[in-house]
Amino acid sequence: MRKLIVALFVCLFSFTTELSYGQYNKAYFFWMGRNMLLENQYREAIRTLGVLLMVDDEAYEAYFLRGVAKYNLDDFLGAEQDFSRAIEYNPVYTMAYHYRAITRMRLGNYDDALADFQEAIDLRPDLPGPYYSRGVTLLLSGQYQRAAEDFSRFIRYNNRVADAYINRGTSYLHMGDTLRAVSDYDQAIRVNRENPDGYNRRGAVLMAQGKTREALADFDQAVACDSTYVPSFFNRAIAYSALDRPTQAIRDFDRVIELDSLSAVAYFNRAIIRSQIGDLNRALEDYNQVARYAPDNVLVYFNRALLYTQLGEPEAAVADYTKAIELYPDFASAYLNRAELKQLLRDTKGAKQDLHTAQRKIAEYRSRLEDTTQLASYADTSKRFDRLLSFDTRFAGARLGGTTEESRITLRPLFRFTLRNPTAPTGESTPVRYYADRLEEFIRSLNDPRIVFTTETSDLPTDSIFAIDKRLTARIDEGNVTWSLLFRKGITQSLIRQFTSAVNSFTKAIENDPTNPFLYINRSTTRAEMIDFISSIDNSYQRIAIESDPANRLRSTSTRTYNYDEAIADLNAAAKLYPDLAYIYYNRGNLNALSGKFPEAFDDYSRAIELNPVFAEAYYNRGLVQIYMKDTRKGCLDVSKAGELGIREAYEVLNRYAPTPE
Repeated sequence: MRKLIVALFVCLFSFTTELSYGQYNKAYFFWMGRNMLLENQYREAIRTLGVLLMVDDEAYEAYFLRGVAKYNLDDFLGAEQDFSRAIEYNPVYTMAYHYRAITRMRLGNYDDALADFQEAIDLRPDLPGPYYSRGVTLLLSGQYQRAAEDFSRFIRYNNRVADAYINRGTSYLHMGDTLRAVSDYDQAIRVNRENPDGYNRRGAVLMAQGKTREALADFDQAVACDSTYVPSFFNRAIAYSALDRPTQAIRDFDRVIELDSLSAVAYFNRAIIRSQIGDLNRALEDYNQVARYAPDNVLVYFNRALLYTQLGEPEAAVADYTKAIELYPDFASAYLNRAELKQLLRDTKGAKQDLHTAQRKIAEYRSRLEDTTQLASYADTSKRFDRLLSFDTRFAGARLGGTTEESRITLRPLFRFTLRNPTAPTGESTPVRYYADRLEEFIRSLNDPRIVFTTETSDLPTDSIFAIDKRLTARIDEGNVTWSLLFRKGITQSLIRQFTSAVNSFTKAIENDPTNPFLYINRSTTRAEMIDFISSIDNSYQRIAIESDPANRLRSTSTRTYNYDEAIADLNAAAKLYPDLAYIYYNRGNLNALSGKFPEAFDDYSRAIELNPVFAEAYYNRGLVQIYMKDTRKGCLDVSKAGELGIREAYEVLNRYAPTPE
């Protein structure tokens, strides 16, 4: 205890001495803080600049430098706040607008980021940095033409930055202009022959054009430039496989996994190649890893079932086909393959049932060949599902972020109307519910005790749901087309993953009763579910880096987000019709979070909590969003509140993220 008191006294003495000295020599603290920043001593820089700001709370350059330090420690909210203070005391501080824009981009707040970039450019139109950074923001937000124009402006001022050509080339590629894209990648390589990204991107275009050997040469060069650059090894493995060189392909996938042990897509591809060369047991090990990291992906179970069949384990194969069918009931190939195995296992009745179901799915598929969505393709039995997946493919789920330990904590799900057994017991610890008279009146009007409004999944057997759906369809076919029947059919269709049909049913219900907010809520959740399913199969994005911006020291990585605009639009409509229903804002918060719009998600959860102060799920999800934005302390306070209100998973999060005394 004595040592603790002495240490505390020394710290206080040191601090007050610095403060006293700083009153006479503010320039010294500014100089020290800047040097610490240049030496990447970010915490020390924050402490030193904090001393200066205690003496002079209007030192706008100190706020600016402290903002840079906080950014590099991933405290984006704190950085934004400091850049805003710098602008408050110096409204013409160009770099503060520039850096705040970059910070807001990292927070997913693209609109405000673009406004800040415009302010910086208006103040200093001759400064090239803001054009580059705004180009990156526009590229990430899908505004490819404008992005290319900004990169061109930057290049006019500075034509020796390879990443400017790479990002402009990527913008052209998104616009379908392959020639100009390759030309820019060529120029990027001429500007910097040691940058692997130029070779890697040009190689990817060559691969897409079928010029595999030329692509391989580019990937070789990229690997030679940087032996830790994952995309080069991944793409080279794909090229080796295309050239029928499986040993080299496996070796490169080994390297990818060595550099990124959580890369589900690398395990998936390596499993396919190992299967092709007969290394079945090790292929099975890889598929097991994929199932661990991407448990909601249909193809994992389908392919592993094929492997189990080759290994002579039909029971395990049947289990995997069953899992694939549970995830997507329209998967005709899974029914056909399971039918063959059931016949082998002397389950003749089950085999006939599966064969009949598969034939029905195939007929349905052929009747809607004009359906170009990915959902239809899984009924096509001629389609192969053992192709290699590209580097830009991810196995996605409703998670915040990518494959880090942090991102495997999921949001509490959306509220929706679904079917549950009214006599089933409730859980030991359920969150506190609040009752809205209008909501309860709507549920009563449906006159079905199985319909509930909840985040929980249906506990009714699949056969029962199919039977209910069949009865509803028969009544509608008889001409009884009320909004109530259409709404209930939408519920059953969504539960059996007939997403397109479910959305159509909800749309017809809305046409019959356009002022009913609850109809929009379920159409929104169904649209979101459809996107989540598609993303579990094909989640592609372009990796764009900002760390090469010559005008700043900030770092960034990018992740692909999904377009939930239609689902959000439905919730906007519901909010106009019923502005006091907390569940609407909670659901919209989820969709904003999954879209990467974290500040908007935070605002929506806050509004939900304002309307319902005991909204456990909203506290929990708002806490996760704050943790993801690196505001761990406030996030943990929200998660703690969620735990008090009945969310048991809250304590797992607190155990992982709650700050501990040093």
